Amino acid sequence: MRYFYAMRISVFFLTVTLILTACNAKKDDRGTNFISVVSLIKKQVAHVDTSLYSIMKVVYIDSLHSDTSYIPREQFADAAREFLDIPDLSDEKVAKRYKEDPAIHDQMLNRVIITYLPVDPDKEEVKRQELLATPIPGKDAKVNNIIIVREVSNRDSFLQKKMLWQMDKSFQVVTTSQKPGKPEVTITTKVTWNEDPNQ
Repeated sequence: MRYFYAMRISVFFLTVTLILTACNAKKDDRGTNFISVVSLIKKQVAHVDTSLYSIMKVVYIDSLHSDTSYIPREQFADAAREFLDIPDLSDEKVAKRYKEDPAIHDQMLNRVIITYLPVDPDKEEVKRQELLATPIPGKDAKVNNIIIVREVSNRDSFLQKKMLWQMDKSFQVVTTSQKPGKPEVTITTKVTWNEDPNQ
């Protein structure tokens, strides 16, 4: 009788151990399949750094005033800093703070949309990381666009950045801000290096 009782206890503890191990493995694996937007942007920056592209920057303030300038290649990484500073989902600790929405296949655009959202939106400035990719049969999908939404708000002010990176072409940051008693201001910064002006 004692033998069977001991066996039951052993089986119980073995089952609990296996369940806990499986749960921990599941927890640790969370985010390991996330696509790192930061890594993709770093590759783009490295490519532009070694290219002969002419890099142009245009800044629009409330669509009324614009300022155009050229950026030296060695300053391109600084210009793209806002994209490089977002949470890197290849980092396990960071990935735990985000979740992946079910991927959407937009048949009209022939794009797969992959979206990462914060688990607790109130604790994260970056509210959305989104990738639009073209599916290629038998191969990895090709990422075309990256969209980032960043928001900072408190009692005194509001700041939102809508960021778009078009792979191998350009990036754009639309910054909307408002302070107490003052009108909303929108500044759009667009940097191009390989964009067809006819498109």
